Amino acid sequence: MGQWIVGVDLSGPGSAGQTSLAVFAERGGALRLRELLAGADDQAILERVPAAAVVGLDAPLSYSPTGGSRTSDQSLRRLAVECGLPAGTVMAPSAPRMSYLTLRGVAVSRMLAFERPDARVAEVHPTVAMALGGASVETLKAMKHAADARRDLLAWLDRQGLDGVLDLADASDHSVAACAAAWAAWQWSRGRSAWIHPAEPPQHPYAFVC
Repeated sequence: MGQWIVGVDLSGPGSAGQTSLAVFAERGGALRLRELLAGADDQAILERVPAAAVVGLDAPLSYSPTGGSRTSDQSLRRLAVECGLPAGTVMAPSAPRMSYLTLRGVAVSRMLAFERPDARVAEVHPTVAMALGGASVETLKAMKHAADARRDLLAWLDRQGLDGVLDLADASDHSVAACAAAWAAWQWSRGRSAWIHPAEPPQHPYAFVC
Protein backbone atom coordinates (compact mmCIF):
# COMPACT_ATOMS: atom_id res chain seq x y z
CA MET A 1 0.00 0.00 0.00
CA GLY A 2 1.16 3.53 -0.74
CA GLN A 3 0.71 6.67 1.27
CA TRP A 4 -2.22 7.82 3.38
CA ILE A 5 -4.13 10.85 2.12
CA VAL A 6 -6.40 12.86 4.44
CA GLY A 7 -8.78 15.62 3.39
CA VAL A 8 -10.42 17.91 5.93
CA ASP A 9 -13.22 20.41 5.32
CA LEU A 10 -12.83 22.58 8.41
CA SER A 11 -15.43 24.75 10.10
CA GLY A 12 -14.73 27.36 12.73
CA PRO A 13 -14.21 26.67 16.46
CA GLY A 14 -17.45 25.76 18.18
CA SER A 15 -19.01 24.32 15.03
CA ALA A 16 -17.11 21.06 14.67
CA GLY A 17 -20.39 19.42 13.64
CA GLN A 18 -19.83 20.96 10.22
CA THR A 19 -16.30 19.60 9.87
CA SER A 20 -15.83 16.50 7.73
CA LEU A 21 -12.72 14.37 7.36
CA ALA A 22 -11.98 11.77 4.69
CA VAL A 23 -9.17 9.23 5.02
CA PHE A 24 -7.91 7.45 1.90
CA ALA A 25 -5.24 4.82 1.30
CA GLU A 26 -3.29 4.96 -1.96
CA ARG A 27 -3.19 1.66 -3.80
CA GLY A 28 -2.53 0.79 -7.42
CA GLY A 29 -2.69 4.35 -8.71
CA ALA A 30 -6.00 5.08 -6.98
CA LEU A 31 -7.26 6.13 -3.58
CA ARG A 32 -9.50 3.87 -1.52
CA LEU A 33 -11.81 5.49 1.02
CA ARG A 34 -11.09 4.10 4.49
CA GLU A 35 -13.16 6.42 6.66
CA LEU A 36 -15.44 9.42 6.40
CA LEU A 37 -16.12 11.24 9.65
CA ALA A 38 -18.66 14.04 9.95
CA GLY A 39 -18.48 16.22 13.04
CA ALA A 40 -14.71 16.00 13.60
CA ASP A 41 -13.18 17.99 16.43
CA ASP A 42 -9.45 18.70 16.62
CA GLN A 43 -8.63 15.55 18.60
CA ALA A 44 -10.56 13.39 16.12
CA ILE A 45 -8.58 14.95 13.27
CA LEU A 46 -5.27 14.26 15.02
CA GLU A 47 -6.21 10.65 15.74
CA ARG A 48 -6.98 10.01 12.07
CA VAL A 49 -3.81 11.46 10.57
CA PRO A 50 -1.29 8.60 10.31
CA ALA A 51 2.43 9.20 10.45
CA ALA A 52 3.81 10.56 7.16
CA ALA A 53 0.32 11.19 5.76
CA VAL A 54 -0.42 13.82 3.13
CA VAL A 55 -3.06 16.21 4.48
CA GLY A 56 -5.19 18.75 2.63
CA LEU A 57 -6.85 21.31 4.92
CA ASP A 58 -9.70 23.35 3.47
CA ALA A 59 -9.18 26.50 5.55
CA PRO A 60 -6.75 29.41 5.55
CA LEU A 61 -3.57 28.30 7.30
CA SER A 62 -2.14 31.81 7.54
CA TYR A 63 -3.28 35.41 7.17
CA SER A 64 -2.01 38.70 5.83
CA PRO A 65 -0.27 40.78 8.53
CA THR A 66 -1.96 43.86 7.06
CA GLY A 67 -5.40 42.25 6.85
CA GLY A 68 -7.39 41.43 3.75
CA SER A 69 -6.33 38.96 1.09
CA ARG A 70 -2.98 37.28 0.85
CA THR A 71 -1.17 37.28 -2.49
CA SER A 72 -2.22 33.65 -2.86
CA ASP A 73 -5.89 34.53 -2.31
CA GLN A 74 -5.74 37.23 -4.96
CA SER A 75 -4.15 34.89 -7.48
CA LEU A 76 -6.60 32.05 -6.87
CA ARG A 77 -9.60 34.40 -6.87
CA ARG A 78 -8.69 35.63 -10.35
CA LEU A 79 -8.40 32.04 -11.52
CA ALA A 80 -11.74 31.09 -9.93
CA VAL A 81 -13.48 33.95 -11.74
CA GLU A 82 -11.89 32.88 -15.02
CA CYS A 83 -13.41 29.43 -14.42
CA GLY A 84 -16.85 30.99 -13.98
CA LEU A 85 -17.03 30.84 -10.19
CA PRO A 86 -18.10 33.88 -8.13
CA ALA A 87 -15.31 36.08 -6.77
CA GLY A 88 -16.57 35.29 -3.26
CA THR A 89 -15.56 31.66 -3.73
CA VAL A 90 -12.11 32.69 -2.45
CA MET A 91 -12.45 34.93 0.58
CA ALA A 92 -9.85 36.82 2.59
CA PRO A 93 -8.78 35.01 5.78
CA SER A 94 -9.67 38.07 7.87
CA ALA A 95 -13.15 38.54 6.38
CA PRO A 96 -15.90 38.44 9.05
CA ARG A 97 -17.22 35.11 7.76
CA MET A 98 -13.71 33.63 7.66
CA SER A 99 -11.91 34.84 10.78
CA TYR A 100 -12.93 31.97 13.07
CA LEU A 101 -12.22 29.43 10.33
CA THR A 102 -8.78 30.96 9.89
CA LEU A 103 -8.19 30.71 13.63
CA ARG A 104 -8.98 27.00 13.58
CA GLY A 105 -7.02 26.38 10.40
CA VAL A 106 -3.92 27.91 11.94
CA ALA A 107 -4.45 25.94 15.16
CA VAL A 108 -5.01 22.57 13.46
CA SER A 109 -2.06 22.96 11.10
CA ARG A 110 0.26 23.83 13.99
CA MET A 111 -1.12 20.92 16.02
CA LEU A 112 -0.22 18.59 13.16
CA ALA A 113 3.23 20.17 12.84
CA PHE A 114 3.86 19.41 16.52
CA GLU A 115 2.21 15.98 16.79
CA ARG A 116 2.78 14.66 13.24
CA PRO A 117 6.03 16.34 12.18
CA ASP A 118 6.52 13.92 9.29
CA ALA A 119 3.12 14.65 7.75
CA ARG A 120 2.97 16.80 4.61
CA VAL A 121 0.31 19.47 5.03
CA ALA A 122 -1.08 21.83 2.39
CA GLU A 123 -3.87 24.38 2.29
CA VAL A 124 -6.40 23.41 -0.37
CA HIS A 125 -9.53 24.88 -1.95
CA PRO A 126 -11.70 21.93 -3.02
CA THR A 127 -14.20 23.89 -5.11
CA VAL A 128 -11.59 25.63 -7.24
CA ALA A 129 -9.52 22.43 -7.42
CA MET A 130 -12.48 20.56 -8.90
CA ALA A 131 -13.22 23.39 -11.32
CA LEU A 132 -9.62 23.39 -12.53
CA GLY A 133 -9.82 19.62 -12.86
CA GLY A 134 -12.78 19.88 -15.23
CA ALA A 135 -15.80 19.43 -12.94
CA SER A 136 -18.94 21.30 -13.99
CA VAL A 137 -18.94 24.82 -12.58
CA GLU A 138 -22.74 24.88 -12.47
CA THR A 139 -22.70 21.66 -10.46
CA LEU A 140 -20.13 23.14 -8.09
CA LYS A 141 -22.32 26.20 -7.59
CA ALA A 142 -25.25 23.93 -6.66
CA MET A 143 -23.29 21.62 -4.34
CA LYS A 144 -24.30 23.31 -1.10
CA HIS A 145 -28.04 23.04 -1.66
CA ALA A 146 -28.66 20.19 -4.13
CA ALA A 147 -28.19 16.52 -3.31
CA ASP A 148 -28.06 15.57 -6.98
CA ALA A 149 -25.17 18.01 -7.49
CA ARG A 150 -23.29 16.38 -4.63
CA ARG A 151 -23.87 12.94 -6.14
CA ASP A 152 -22.63 14.20 -9.51
CA LEU A 153 -19.46 15.53 -7.90
CA LEU A 154 -18.87 12.25 -6.08
CA ALA A 155 -19.20 10.49 -9.43
CA TRP A 156 -16.66 12.94 -10.87
CA LEU A 157 -14.26 12.23 -7.99
CA ASP A 158 -14.75 8.51 -8.59
CA ARG A 159 -13.60 9.05 -12.18
CA GLN A 160 -10.50 10.82 -10.85
CA GLY A 161 -9.49 7.66 -8.97
CA LEU A 162 -11.25 7.96 -5.60
CA ASP A 163 -12.70 4.51 -4.98
CA GLY A 164 -15.54 4.19 -2.48
CA VAL A 165 -16.98 7.69 -2.74
CA LEU A 166 -20.00 6.46 -4.71
CA ASP A 167 -21.15 4.82 -1.47
CA LEU A 168 -21.59 8.31 0.02
CA ALA A 169 -24.82 9.08 -1.85
CA ASP A 170 -26.29 10.99 1.11
CA ALA A 171 -23.12 12.92 1.92
CA SER A 172 -23.30 16.56 2.95
CA ASP A 173 -21.51 19.28 1.02
CA HIS A 174 -18.88 19.26 3.79
CA SER A 175 -18.19 15.57 3.23
CA VAL A 176 -17.94 16.02 -0.55
CA ALA A 177 -15.50 18.87 0.07
CA ALA A 178 -13.43 16.67 2.40
CA CYS A 179 -13.11 14.05 -0.35
CA ALA A 180 -12.16 16.76 -2.84
CA ALA A 181 -9.62 18.15 -0.37
CA ALA A 182 -8.02 14.71 -0.24
CA TRP A 183 -7.96 14.57 -4.05
CA ALA A 184 -6.28 18.00 -4.24
CA ALA A 185 -3.69 16.91 -1.66
CA TRP A 186 -3.08 13.68 -3.57
CA GLN A 187 -2.52 15.61 -6.79
CA TRP A 188 -0.07 17.86 -4.97
CA SER A 189 1.82 14.87 -3.55
CA ARG A 190 2.32 13.58 -7.10
CA GLY A 191 3.34 16.93 -8.57
CA ARG A 192 0.08 17.25 -10.50
CA SER A 193 -1.52 20.33 -8.98
CA ALA A 194 -3.23 22.61 -11.49
CA TRP A 195 -2.30 25.64 -9.37
CA ILE A 196 0.16 26.09 -6.54
CA HIS A 197 1.32 29.00 -4.42
CA PRO A 198 4.50 27.86 -2.68
CA ALA A 199 4.99 28.21 1.04
CA GLU A 200 6.54 31.49 2.17
CA PRO A 201 7.82 30.84 5.69
CA PRO A 202 7.71 31.99 8.34
CA GLN A 203 4.46 33.92 7.82
CA HIS A 204 2.97 31.47 5.31
CA PRO A 205 4.53 28.09 6.15
CA TYR A 206 2.26 25.93 3.96
CA ALA A 207 1.79 25.66 0.22
CA PHE A 208 -1.69 26.57 -1.06
CA VAL A 209 -2.67 24.15 -3.83
CA CYS A 210 -5.52 23.21 -6.15
